[in-house]
Amino acid sequence: MLLKTRGLILRAIKYGDSSLILEVYTEERGIRKYIVGGVRKARSQTPASLVQPLNLVDLVAYEREGKDMTRLKEVRPAYVYTRIPFDVMRGTVGLFMLEVARNTIREQEDNPALFQFLYDSFVFLDTTEGPIATIHLHFLLELSAHLGFLPSGQYSAETPLFDLKEGQFIAGFPGHTEYLDNQKAELMFRLLHAHREELAAISSTRENRQSLLTDLVRFYRHHVEGMREINSLEVLRAVMG
Repeated sequence: MLLKTRGLILRAIKYGDSSLILEVYTEERGIRKYIVGGVRKARSQTPASLVQPLNLVDLVAYEREGKDMTRLKEVRPAYVYTRIPFDVMRGTVGLFMLEVARNTIREQEDNPALFQFLYDSFVFLDTTEGPIATIHLHFLLELSAHLGFLPSGQYSAETPLFDLKEGQFIAGFPGHTEYLDNQKAELMFRLLHAHREELAAISSTRENRQSLLTDLVRFYRHHVEGMREINSLEVLRAVMG
């Protein structure tokens, strides 16, 4: 049978002389692997630039029951980036967001809400006219809701700290070092309850953003079993610094 679906390309691995194996998060089937042939040939009908990680595509794939990897019949751009490929900061943020998604999403079944969230997040990163200093932090918090460990509780004078292990706002010292202090807990709470379009209005220092980034990755490690290192994290810190 043929499957028509939108997809986010997570990874592209060389296969043979001219083919690629693509790992794609699809709208209809979750994580899938596809072979796309001839893309590294000079006159390929499917240029390699079309099937690079981060790209949003429309694809038609052959599907066979019980097969972990099949072939692509067609692939076309679903959205063409106009800024991400040419802006170092946007590109670095995008690659970080992509690596987090690749390391945390494992389902091989449809999840339209999660796919639409990813699609909209990358399009917003590409199109927004506002500052992008907190987009990756907001992305981590929004993604946690889709993955099932959205921070709970409320930041307030009575609960000014956030326990990274328990995933909730708390009143006092939790008895371990895995928590956010007052300033970072407040910043996280404001980001958590903001829409993408409101991020530009949230003021914060570069030091607090950098520190919160480190802490949110730690938060993920407490709640995503077997989560691998985020290799793009150091590059992101350097660029955002």
